[in-house]
Amino acid sequence: MAWSRLRGGVRFAVVATKIFLFEWANSMIRILGFGFLLAILISAVSIRTEVCAEESRVVMQRERIQFKSSMDDSIQEAILIAPSSGKQLHKPVPLVVSLHSWSADLSQRNELEKLVHGRGWIYLFPNFRGANRSPQACGSRLAQQDILDALSWVAEHYQVDAGRIYLTGTSGGGHMTMLMAARHPKLWRAASAWVGISDLAKWHARHRDTRYGKMIEQCCGGAPGDSLQVDAQYQNRSPITYAADARDVAIDISAGLKDGHEGSVPISHSIKVFNRIAEARGDQPVTEIEISQLSRPGKLEPARAGDEGFDPTFNRKYFLRRHSGKARLTIFDGGHEGIASATIAWFEKHP
Repeated sequence: MAWSRLRGGVRFAVVATKIFLFEWANSMIRILGFGFLLAILISAVSIRTEVCAEESRVVMQRERIQFKSSMDDSIQEAILIAPSSGKQLHKPVPLVVSLHSWSADLSQRNELEKLVHGRGWIYLFPNFRGANRSPQACGSRLAQQDILDALSWVAEHYQVDAGRIYLTGTSGGGHMTMLMAARHPKLWRAASAWVGISDLAKWHARHRDTRYGKMIEQCCGGAPGDSLQVDAQYQNRSPITYAADARDVAIDISAGLKDGHEGSVPISHSIKVFNRIAEARGDQPVTEIEISQLSRPGKLEPARAGDEGFDPTFNRKYFLRRHSGKARLTIFDGGHEGIASATIAWFEKHP
């Protein structure tokens, strides 16, 4: 009975509101004339359309740039999103180099570009030889040089703050982020690597019969053990080989606890790169027992103080957090993913 009375009251309120709006519209037409009222409505719609168009233009102003490789003279490409003031920047601004994932190329999109643009920074998304299915891709010297050449092109055409160049990527982009951070450690103010592959031979062993295994073989010239030359390719393209050289880089290495179970890259790839950094600095690495406990997936038993908590920049719980120098390792509640809000927070922590 009470519900029926309430429902009846709601119907009455809706009907009364419709009557009021109808009477108001008739009154305005009598006073101002229908044409004038229509003009007001059209003007309002037009203004909103222009505002939406302007917002879209500001956020999505993407430029495809071309530059010559300094290594093989080929023409390479990247996506550039610059501040709305473009080349007329009044002062140098930070630049974020974002790297595409394993099977992607420069056509990939991600949430980070909007966060970067919203801060008035420059966003650079190099192709670095596209998807990892050829010898020219997958951490090759050519792919590394493409990133450096793209960066040089932007520095020639825009005012870039050379002291605030940031690097990030997820999955295959995480692989390349860890590699570039170690191979060119003095270039980056900070780096953020998500769910990256650190050891191509071990990743191949896991995916030997999948498309990932075949793609690695296309890049490295065969499977591990096929020849000394092939084995050298696996070693030279793996971040784990050079990780100790990133011991002074402010690198944030993150992986989702469920990755390797519901995703393609086990968390051990991230942990072992951090361990190389820690060992190079004389710090204690994550133990094999701890790696095993987390890889079930599970929890540390027992966890150290500070290992577990909630990070608002991730908006996630984490089950392992360790530091060594400027480097940080986080195993968070998630899977094979990157979190843009945490990436930009890490960069802002290193101005």
